[in-house]
Amino acid sequence: MPHKKPLEKEKKTAGEAIRFLFGEAAKSKKYAKKYVQTARKLAMKLKIRMPRELKRQYCKHCYTYFRIGENCRVRVQRGKVVYYCFDCKKYTRIPYK
Repeated sequence: MPHKKPLEKEKKTAGEAIRFLFGEAAKSKKYAKKYVQTARKLAMKLKIRMPRELKRQYCKHCYTYFRIGENCRVRVQRGKVVYYCFDCKKYTRIPYK
């Protein structure tokens, strides 16, 4: 049986759901990691790009929602913004112009 491609309406509602999950992650410290994982799985399942502003709000290694000063450190070094996660002790480097 052939696979059905997701409709544009489903993609739009999934985008809204992803934004909602990140909003909930910002509110709840206890379930933030679960909300980020769910949002990522939803985006991958429907082949939706995660918006740039949301991509930078979580650790790519352990999926922890970043709270600057509490569980991550942000520095600017040599043309890059560097996020250091206190949970998994890894860096995420994002170039800028």
